[in-house]
Amino acid sequence: MIKSELVQRIAEQNPHLYQRDVENIVNAILDEVVAALMHGDRVELRGFGAFSVKNRPARLGRNPRTGQKVDVTEKYVPFFKTGKEMRERLNSD
Repeated sequence: MIKSELVQRIAEQNPHLYQRDVENIVNAILDEVVAALMHGDRVELRGFGAFSVKNRPARLGRNPRTGQKVDVTEKYVPFFKTGKEMRERLNSD
């Protein structure tokens, strides 16, 4: 599912809301999650999961085509851990 499909489904389930308003709400939520992660905060949505940022330190890598050693810089990557309720719903019979 992509963001536009999510907006469309929410708008269909809530006919009293305009689709552009639903799109603004979804964008606002996602923007706040990104802003919190940029500040190093953890975002937890109970029953859904938690977003956090992990640090990957600088290292010496290797180009798989040539075998040449390459410096890989430090970077921060988003990490998502599912919540207990979501795992249970996905694994129910």
